[in-house]
Amino acid sequence: LVVNSCFLLAGYLTVSIEPLPPVVIGDTVTLKCNFKTDGNLREIVWFQVIEGSTGKQKIFTYDALYNNSYSNLEDNRRQEEQLYQSTVRLPEVKMEDDGVYECHVGVYDMSLSSKVILDSSSIILTIIVPPKSISVVAANSPAPFSRYEAENFTLVCTVTGAKPAPTVYFKRDGELIDVVPPASSTFQHSSLWSSLVLPSRDLDDTKLKKSLTLQDEEGKVARLGQDDPDGSQLSRELNPEPTTEEVPETMVSREFPRWVQSSDPLFYFQHRQEPVGDGTVNVRAILTWSLNPQLDNEALFSCEVKHPALSMPMQSEVTLAAPKGPKLSMRPDKAKVGDTVRITVQGFQLGPSSEVFPEPMFTWTKVGGHLLDGREQHDGRELVLERVPAELNGSMFRCTAQNPLGSTDTHTRLIVFENPRLQKGKENDIGKFSFISKGP
Repeated sequence: LVVNSCFLLAGYLTVSIEPLPPVVIGDTVTLKCNFKTDGNLREIVWFQVIEGSTGKQKIFTYDALYNNSYSNLEDNRRQEEQLYQSTVRLPEVKMEDDGVYECHVGVYDMSLSSKVILDSSSIILTIIVPPKSISVVAANSPAPFSRYEAENFTLVCTVTGAKPAPTVYFKRDGELIDVVPPASSTFQHSSLWSSLVLPSRDLDDTKLKKSLTLQDEEGKVARLGQDDPDGSQLSRELNPEPTTEEVPETMVSREFPRWVQSSDPLFYFQHRQEPVGDGTVNVRAILTWSLNPQLDNEALFSCEVKHPALSMPMQSEVTLAAPKGPKLSMRPDKAKVGDTVRITVQGFQLGPSSEVFPEPMFTWTKVGGHLLDGREQHDGRELVLERVPAELNGSMFRCTAQNPLGSTDTHTRLIVFENPRLQKGKENDIGKFSFISKGP
């Protein structure tokens, strides 16, 4: 047995596999084994090494004793040496195709035909997988917040199904965020953040003035019923004739948090990886800072991912926004005494998008009194009033939508019409009682 014996007087054989860059899952791969020899070809065998063991799986064989065809070989002669190339094609590679491949070649020695020279070469085929999905959510949402003091706010970016783990980073209004990695948690250093600083953003006076103006002008709407605990004045104002008004009245007020932060916050970054059984990795990137509603309202935050399987970064964007003008719907349109009425938040008046980020909390109250079931308030996107009585006619209900960037109140008036069916039943009951009273 002689290996790589090109410096000996006897025959020689050299084998090498052409290197390959990482291959994206689903692509077609061609493995190329080149070998030089002055002997006659005996055999070519390709193996895939089984991961986690010493075993090998044979994937291709050429035996000169039984095969006269050279369709899989490219034969070029240069003087006395022969150049060969054996190729193996792997269509639509899968995760299980990842690993080590070996090309084994045997040739007959020209000086001694009964002697076989053997040589081999190996290559690692690396299969990479682009991320399957990317999403950004607000941690602990929906959740109550304080209008009077700064609170921490956290964005969580989740990237699933990638191999290898991608690089994840955050941007604000298109600018890369300079982050502070907490020493107490797992984090990822990146040169992307080494020299970039978040541009200074001065306080927007127009936003502050607007919020104060809304409070001054619309504060009376937000406090409707609070100055009159017994609700007597409200009941006098909200008692229209049921036959003269068919469309519920809606009023909207808005309020921003009342504190102002004078400097840009520090952004803290965490990066966690979770291996998955199929060989991919899920990544959670966490961005935390002290929220400033006057600056952060309508700010665009994006989570971006760089990965060798992607030609351009993958991203998911969210725009932080305080709730604006919830759109309410009432069913049925004309409620009658005894009906079940549902008042539902359909969305917000935000143009093409009717959703608010982060998700707001919804609280329902009855102005000047308790809800029909006796509670002071109800939480959720929908308020259900079972078997409404005539006494609820003209009642005003308040829906408060709030998230860490602000809150908005929407008031809607319930108009209850008489129910002819119930009135007919009452008349029949009166007739029965009259008949009984005349008995002996």
